Amino acid sequence: MDNQKFIELCVKSVVDYFNEHVDKTDNKYIKKDDVFVVWSCKTLQNNKALLSTNVSDGMYYECTYNGDKNELYFDVYKKWENKCIKVK
Repeated sequence: MDNQKFIELCVKSVVDYFNEHVDKTDNKYIKKDDVFVVWSCKTLQNNKALLSTNVSDGMYYECTYNGDKNELYFDVYKKWENKCIKVK
């Protein structure tokens, strides 16, 4: 899968997931323009990308495409904390 098709698939997956799981009382739905790619790479026939949305909910999404099996693995994470650890 080329990189552009992979990113389009990832963005669609994030939009679909968010809109299916959002609290219906929030009446908030996103479109593909609300999703952005934080990082992506392609190695041989495999792709990986980290994505987020402009919704301030601390969620981020990881998509991994296995080119050998033609499968997309979709992981959803919530950022709980960000702290600095000094290293000497």
